[in-house]
Amino acid sequence: MNVIDLFAGCGGLSLGFLQAGYSINKAVEFDSAIANTYKINHPEIDVLVDDIKNIDTAGVFKLGDAEVIIGGPPCQGFSMAGARIRQGFIDDPRNYLFKHYYNVVRTVKPKIFVMENVKGMQTMQKGKIFDEIISIFSDEELNEGAPYNIFHKIVKAVDFGIPQKRERLIIIGTTIMDLDFEGIWEETKKSILLDYPDYFEPTTVRDAIGNLPVVTESGVIPNPIPQNQYQRYLACDNVKLTNHTQSHHSKKAIERMHKIDNGQNYTYLDEEINSVHSGSYGRLVWDEPAATITTRFDTPAGGRFIHPDEDRTLSPREAARIQSFPDGFVFYGTRREISRQIGNAVPPKISYFLARYVQKILEQEE
Repeated sequence: MNVIDLFAGCGGLSLGFLQAGYSINKAVEFDSAIANTYKINHPEIDVLVDDIKNIDTAGVFKLGDAEVIIGGPPCQGFSMAGARIRQGFIDDPRNYLFKHYYNVVRTVKPKIFVMENVKGMQTMQKGKIFDEIISIFSDEELNEGAPYNIFHKIVKAVDFGIPQKRERLIIIGTTIMDLDFEGIWEETKKSILLDYPDYFEPTTVRDAIGNLPVVTESGVIPNPIPQNQYQRYLACDNVKLTNHTQSHHSKKAIERMHKIDNGQNYTYLDEEINSVHSGSYGRLVWDEPAATITTRFDTPAGGRFIHPDEDRTLSPREAARIQSFPDGFVFYGTRREISRQIGNAVPPKISYFLARYVQKILEQEE
């Protein structure tokens, strides 16, 4: 099946669909640095590096280009929906990211689309934004007589055997009506367990990064021998792994980190720390899942991202492991660009599940 990935990022959502046997026709990513990582890891895919507004209005996509469209319009693009004034919502320039995602869906008319976004979208503006999005895709007139049957679910990364307390909203729309979405969800789990019996087993920080050696200046390390099922799932045949570098922290930051034990954060320091992050200067615990990996996992003040033993934040490779990226996936760019790529990505283990779920839904049509 052919797939279009909008707001592709470095390719976390694409990766799961590729692993499940789909073909990605085109991927759209506005940030050239992030798109570069996508291109190098997937040289066979046509990556369009442009604003989705330009992609939409240039007539790049046509009816029938793909059976599946995936992507997550950034939540910053959503503004107040108002009192269900649909035309006002869809035409509000602050909502252009969602608008052009919707326009591509309406143009291509895929059998199914998958939209990923922040959990908080459901409650933004007292739920008006979420209700409006569902209404737009479900409206028969707006969709030229072919409305979408909508299913939505909050997914927790820990439920997919990912060592991270990440929660995201998944919205799935399909032209197939009268589906038992929850029943198919359970069928998908059973199907994956036949291939990967440990897929959904609880996983910890130790399971994810426990076999990685010390960081290096270049980030290049010998490929370590996997020690558990999670590491085996992510393992590759490369002789070397990359991206295992550490941030260069100030002497003061290192002194602060040294005072913090596992599970503690800045509140245990004997000084005043002004931080908007409740987990600021937080140290990870080996035998628990990590906090949500964000774009600031390389910064002590950014959250609970200090290594369980060492006085440093997570390396990009460690963060990628916690996000469930395969070891052979290489991130390119500056330190900040790489942090954004990893922190903003959909964990590939979730996207693989969604790809298998989409397969199960489309089987209902046959």
